[in-house]
Amino acid sequence: MTPFQEFDAELEDWNALRTSTPCSGLLLGNGASMAVWHDFYYDSLFEKTRSVAEKPLSQTELSVFEALGTRNFEHVLSALKTASKVNKALAINSASPRKRYYAIKEALINSTQDVHIPWRLMQPHTLACWQEALAQYATVYCANYDLLTPWALMQAPKRFNDLFNTPGATFELGDSLSKGKTTRVLYLHGALHLVKNQEGKARKCTGNESALLSNFAINHSISALDDVPLFVSESTSDDKRKSIRHCDYLSFCHEQLMTHKDTLCIFGHSLGEQDQHLIDALRVAPLKTLCISIYPRSEAFIRFQKNHYTQLFAEKKVALRFYNSKTHPLGSTRHRVPVEE
Repeated sequence: MTPFQEFDAELEDWNALRTSTPCSGLLLGNGASMAVWHDFYYDSLFEKTRSVAEKPLSQTELSVFEALGTRNFEHVLSALKTASKVNKALAINSASPRKRYYAIKEALINSTQDVHIPWRLMQPHTLACWQEALAQYATVYCANYDLLTPWALMQAPKRFNDLFNTPGATFELGDSLSKGKTTRVLYLHGALHLVKNQEGKARKCTGNESALLSNFAINHSISALDDVPLFVSESTSDDKRKSIRHCDYLSFCHEQLMTHKDTLCIFGHSLGEQDQHLIDALRVAPLKTLCISIYPRSEAFIRFQKNHYTQLFAEKKVALRFYNSKTHPLGSTRHRVPVEE
């Protein structure tokens, strides 16, 4: 392995790199969203739900997380849903599990919307850029659960296929291939506009367009006990694996990443410790080249990042190409929207 001190601070220009090394897939991380809206930089959605202005988690709700030993919302919501059904079956007169279920679900939605960029601030040139950038790939693996990618797709639906094409907007395995020259978009960790029922079946919230544009895409399901927001927000990589296994759609998306061939572009994703499940998927994928974005914060940071990714894939026969994230269309500073006070 190349020692840390031997890495240089040079980064390739994306425009030149994509010409010599075409990529069939894009793995999109939170760096792309942060390039638009700085408030997408938050370490823990769980911590946000404790301090959000509107209906934060109470000490009673926090005790449920503590009792189950997790910060994973899906696991807690599932446990409360089961408890509610067991109480009903045993004629136990307690509404507490159901009330805690809705309180936690609402806190999760409120905290996520609290950090989200409002639709009214989105710039047409940013949406157009995202459309063009995403459409360059056969498959986009989106690890974010914000609405930037759905918003971009909504503006040009014929160019993309999000695999929710049934009358009920559910995911069907038989409809999982791209049709024509459309770009498949797979949400690896779910997204704000997706929900999952108790059988693990995923669907896209439809209703009306204004709901999606107002950041309330998942509020359609807040009163339904059987539906929970489908996004894997944090906790350990093992917790994320469990959530993925319990959903047919997420399992399919993860398997597609594991089998991606040839060349993959990674933009705005740090592949940290909490993303070990993604790292393992990339390690087994039949990839020849990984084109990895690095934000040129400083020469020391560039060397550190190069060392980080080289260590991750030291035992895999894959070429690593590092490029300046600012030269990629999604990394342009012209997309940055000032956060309102």
